[in-house]
Amino acid sequence: MSTDETLTRINEGVQLHHQHGQRAAARDLFAEIWDDIGGEGGDPLHVCVLAHSMADVQDDAHQELVWDQRALVAADLLTEARVARAGVPMSVAALYPSLHLNLADCYRKLGDLGRAREHLQHAEAGIGALGDDEYGELIRSGRDRLAHQLATAE
Repeated sequence: MSTDETLTRINEGVQLHHQHGQRAAARDLFAEIWDDIGGEGGDPLHVCVLAHSMADVQDDAHQELVWDQRALVAADLLTEARVARAGVPMSVAALYPSLHLNLADCYRKLGDLGRAREHLQHAEAGIGALGDDEYGELIRSGRDRLAHQLATAE
């Protein structure tokens, strides 16, 4: 369980979105947190998790892509020590399959199936970093669903 105050606030926004269906309220909270952390210049862990979450509440696929790209760039700056210090119960490597799946889905929505497939391959390459838990199963099922969508596209 995370002990990081900013991650707790981000989780509140995630709950607004997923449990209460309040996308606009979540987006507003995420925007406030984004300002508080200093945007892309903030702590890479905060930037990664917040951008990843912000992407999910976008109404426009182009904006979703921008946020997903920010999350991936920030993930590349993360260290295991920083993740552990925040009390996040997973490795940095376990973040990548989800980040790449989101990018793949964005590219699919935008009609760039080549890039979508490329990011799906990146997600697949990192799937071994996931545990045999609820999160791992969620990502694996998302991978399977997206692979099917891409296989039947065009």
